[in-house]
Amino acid sequence: MAKIAYILLCHKDPDAIIMQAERLTVAGDYMAIHFDARAKPEHFKKIKDALSDNPNVTFARKRIKCGWGTWSLVQASLYAVQAAVENFPRATHFYMLSGDCMAIKTAEYAHKFLDENDKDFIESFDYFESDWIKTGWKEERLVYRHFFNERTQKKRFYAAYNLQQRLGLKRDIPHDIQVMIGSQWWCLRRRTVEWILDFTRQRRDVMRFFRTTWIPDETFFQTLVRHLIPEDEIEARTLTFLMFSDYGMPVTFHNDHYDLLLAQDFLFARKISPEAKELKARLGRLYAAHDVGFQISNEGTSLYKFLTGRGRMGRRFSMRFWETESSLGRERELLIVVCKKWHVAKRLLEQIRHVANVPTIDYLFNEESTPLPDLGGIQTSLEKRTRHRRALMRMLFEYYNTDRLVICMDSSNLDLMNDFYSDRSVSRLLEIDCHFSDEYLTGHAHRVGLAGERTPKATLERLLPTIRNDMNHESDLIRDAGFSRYQRIRETATAEENAPKLAEFLSISWDQGLRLAQTDHLFSD
Repeated sequence: MAKIAYILLCHKDPDAIIMQAERLTVAGDYMAIHFDARAKPEHFKKIKDALSDNPNVTFARKRIKCGWGTWSLVQASLYAVQAAVENFPRATHFYMLSGDCMAIKTAEYAHKFLDENDKDFIESFDYFESDWIKTGWKEERLVYRHFFNERTQKKRFYAAYNLQQRLGLKRDIPHDIQVMIGSQWWCLRRRTVEWILDFTRQRRDVMRFFRTTWIPDETFFQTLVRHLIPEDEIEARTLTFLMFSDYGMPVTFHNDHYDLLLAQDFLFARKISPEAKELKARLGRLYAAHDVGFQISNEGTSLYKFLTGRGRMGRRFSMRFWETESSLGRERELLIVVCKKWHVAKRLLEQIRHVANVPTIDYLFNEESTPLPDLGGIQTSLEKRTRHRRALMRMLFEYYNTDRLVICMDSSNLDLMNDFYSDRSVSRLLEIDCHFSDEYLTGHAHRVGLAGERTPKATLERLLPTIRNDMNHESDLIRDAGFSRYQRIRETATAEENAPKLAEFLSISWDQGLRLAQTDHLFSD
């Protein structure tokens, strides 16, 4: 059965560290602690005194001063790992934690999970090929030597970098090493950890290289694991649930996040707010509990992005011109059908093909699978279609040899509507106003990843009003945009009331518009 040695790097809040150590060792697991040498000596003494009688707790044999972005964080981890290996021979796994982490599963669940998954869990992506680094330095982190702490010795840090750059003092990466990158929160098997420790003793050249790289805690273990362990024994993910805001700051969890955290497919979560005392108490009791069932829905990240996105003003709906010199053509008409219920719009387009004899295309900017002709590759992905939207539409007009074309869009695509309306061509817009039942909204939440099959009912009940308001808000924005040649049909209206709107939109007769409005089961879910 799996037994975990937790590797805890910490620098403050001795009471919380003591509680964390006691909680995680009560079920038979272990902990090795490195307490930052910069911290108050009395705090370290308090921790050692409180845990001195706990045989499942040990301390790194040497304490060093740690600084963000420097080798000291990796060295502190190695000291704690070494202490854990020497003192806990029965430990099968080594799990990196911070003082802000808390278990969101029971020890029983964690042990069973690790027994059933004989792999190393560590984010490990190609440093140069992946997009793990979104902004800022990339190659510079490795090929230049970084001797100073960027946060506490900023002038020296950048002076040393600028000097090396001017003198052309780039260095080579060790020839047999493929540098990898990922989160520093990993869980490794004992064999892997022992091989890493052996490697650090044998490959002094690699150690010298990483000691002067920048932010090595994101590359050192990630690189060595991939270098030493077969790929099929590595799961390139962390078992610690963490999210980042648009500004690169870790998202903090509070008292009302308990159910959401337990529903995620992770063993720990970071960061727990220091003020979330109720959440800490509930999670603290959880680890030692038995026979607890977990309903994994795993919608945390997508739900966070959705809810924070709703809270922003502006919503990034300003016009964007990817091709400022392009136009669909002054004599052409683009007819846009907008509907949140895609199946409703698709039924209408099927009828338009027969009644109005106009080429139609479904949600080409929303569904990758929308059938499109081969247009030289521009149609192969949603990203390409959106980026080259006008060129794509010009090619479709030419492919169908027509000056009138009907397409579908989701109501969230206001930026696309704005862009096409700003073109020299004529754009017409038909919005389909549908009723959204709770059942439909629940299905929508599942389809877009805001909820999973096992999301608690209470969570869904809190979420549905937000989704409903969001859909209504999208519709309001479309009407507030003041588009010319805009028509709107409603599910609650009669066929006779919707017929003239359809006729006006498609430039067809009232009778033809009535045929479209009378489409069988047009609004059915």
